[in-house]
Amino acid sequence: MSTEDNTRVVEDGVVRDFRENLSYGRYLDLDRILGAQHPPSRPEHHDELLFIVQHQTSELWLKLVLHELGTAADDMAADELARALKRLARVKPVQRTLIEQWSVLATLTPSEYGQFRGALGTSSGFQSYQYRAVEFLLGNKNAAMLELFGEDPAAHALLEAALHRPSLYDEFLRLLARRGFAVPSDLLDRDVTVAHTRREDLVPVFAAVYADPRTHWDLYETCEELVDVEENFQLWRFRHLKTVERTIGVRRGTGGSSGRDFLRRALDLTFFPELYDVRTAL
Repeated sequence: MSTEDNTRVVEDGVVRDFRENLSYGRYLDLDRILGAQHPPSRPEHHDELLFIVQHQTSELWLKLVLHELGTAADDMAADELARALKRLARVKPVQRTLIEQWSVLATLTPSEYGQFRGALGTSSGFQSYQYRAVEFLLGNKNAAMLELFGEDPAAHALLEAALHRPSLYDEFLRLLARRGFAVPSDLLDRDVTVAHTRREDLVPVFAAVYADPRTHWDLYETCEELVDVEENFQLWRFRHLKTVERTIGVRRGTGGSSGRDFLRRALDLTFFPELYDVRTAL
């Protein structure tokens, strides 16, 4: 550091020639990423860039969540529970980042959003196929959602695959059965294209894990990791709801949903109901 002009000297060893060397920008494909914001409002509204960047970065984080959850499910299927737990440990801070991002969008006031909302047309976050795929991987399967992506072959294929593969919870229940726990047999060979529904006869299985955490530590830890993931997902849903309320009130969503009421009903959905029921049983 120069003490005279307060500038940092570029060290001699710093690479300067990128005709053949790989640069940071090329590695990250920054030209395409930073050139992917195209506000359609005319005249272009200042705050629309915030709205686009918020959703684009959310989609990037969702891509990572999909990557980690899918691999965690594969790890459970291979009885590699320690590796699955490592994947889930990474998912949770990503979820917290997604939750906190709503604070940025919440700086958009109703009058600011109203000046470019019409430019969105019928586009909506409801149409996020990666979000739907995350829900599918966690167990909230709904084949009707595929109808939204009939004109997007890549999105449709991704959701079709997520619909037909066992969810993370399915794989955990199968692992528990392989460990000798009395998981109801019909849950091990169920139709994985439909959502899991609450089963009272599954609660004793988790009660046995919680009754002796020292013996079943990795299973006990997995139960708590799954509860963390669900709780984070619910917090994300809640922050989404509150951001919508403060921005558009009770108006309908641009994609045709009822808006606030639709989001509020989603708060009643659960991925791992027995992991909550066992708390009452204990």
